[in-house]
Amino acid sequence: MKRQKLRIIVLMGGPSAEHDISLRTGQQILRTFDAKRYTATPVIITKKGEWIMRPGGRQHTMLKTKNMVSQARVLTSLAKKADMVFIALHGTFGEDGTIQSLLGGFGIPYTGSGILASALGMDKIRSSRIFRDAGMNVPALHVVSADMIKRMHKRQTQAIVREFALPLVVKPSDQGSSVGVSIVQKAKDIPIAIAVAKKYSPNIIIQKFIKGREVTCAVIDRIEKGKRITFALPPMEILPRLSAFYDYQSKYAEAGSDHLIPPPHMSEAIIKTIQDTAQNAHTLIGCSGMSRSDFILDDNDKLHILEINTIPGMTSTSLLPQAAQHIGIEFSELLHCIVESALKNKST
Repeated sequence: MKRQKLRIIVLMGGPSAEHDISLRTGQQILRTFDAKRYTATPVIITKKGEWIMRPGGRQHTMLKTKNMVSQARVLTSLAKKADMVFIALHGTFGEDGTIQSLLGGFGIPYTGSGILASALGMDKIRSSRIFRDAGMNVPALHVVSADMIKRMHKRQTQAIVREFALPLVVKPSDQGSSVGVSIVQKAKDIPIAIAVAKKYSPNIIIQKFIKGREVTCAVIDRIEKGKRITFALPPMEILPRLSAFYDYQSKYAEAGSDHLIPPPHMSEAIIKTIQDTAQNAHTLIGCSGMSRSDFILDDNDKLHILEINTIPGMTSTSLLPQAAQHIGIEFSELLHCIVESALKNKST
C-alpha cells in the first residue's frame, strides 16, 4: 500500500525584525522538503500581521486578521488540509512561545520547542540565570529596564565600565540574529548602543565582553525505533569577514563569514565539552527538535555560553544545516528529523 504523504504548512515571515530572514528560511525549507514524503504549502505572515496562503502558486488569499482568535480559526481551517505546521518564524511571535501557544491551544501539531521552552530560550535574561544556576559560565551582565534608561546617569554608566571594563556588549534581551547588538569600545557610546537596542526591546542587557573564539553547536532530536535520541552535532568556529563579531550582516550575507568544522587547533576534550554543554542547555531549557547554542571560548580555553536559539536559521548560509551535513545528514533528512520529532511530541 502506498504511503500517504504528510501535509505540511510552512509558516514564515512574521512581524519581527527577522521577517526577511524568516522568509528565506521558509523558502529554503519549501525547496528542500522531500516531495516523496511531504506536500508542503507556504503560509506567509506579513510585517503587519496579515496571513497569506498560496495553495496553488498563482492564486492567493489575503487573510486580513491580526486578532489571535481569528488567526487560530484560520489555522484550524488550514489544519483540515494539513497534518502539521513547520514553524519557520524567527524572532518575536515565532520564537517566544506566542505562535506555539496559539497552535497548541487549538490542537494543531507544530515543529520545534513548546511554549515554555520557546519563551525561556528567547528571554536571554532568564535563560542566562538558568545556565548560571546549572554551573555554566555566563558572562556577567546588568539588565537595564525602560524605566531605568530614563533615569540612567553618567555615574551609573561609569560604574558599569569600572566593573566590566571596555569593550562592553549591549543588546536587547529578547531578539535573535544579533539584531540590535553593539560592541561598545568607548564609554561615551554606551547611550547610543542602548538607544539602538531599545528599538527592539524594553529591557536591555549590558554584558561583559569576553575575548576569544566564537563557537556554536547545534543539537537535534532523532527518532530511532520509536525512541527519541538527542545528540549534539559537531561544533563550528565562526570567523566573521564583514565586522568584528558575528552580526546580522555576517550571518546572512553571502561569504559574510567562514564556518570551520571542526574548529582548528581545538582538542577533542574541548570539543566534547562544547557538545556536552550545548546538549545540557537544550535539556535545561526543555527544547525539542532542534536548538543551537552560541559560545565564546576564551584565551584560557574557558567556555562561556552566550545564548540558545530554539529556531535556528535554515537559509543557504545557516549553521545548523552545515553542521548536520558535516556528519552526513543532508538538508532534506534534517527536515525529516525535525518533523519526526514533532510527530513524536504529538503522540506522547
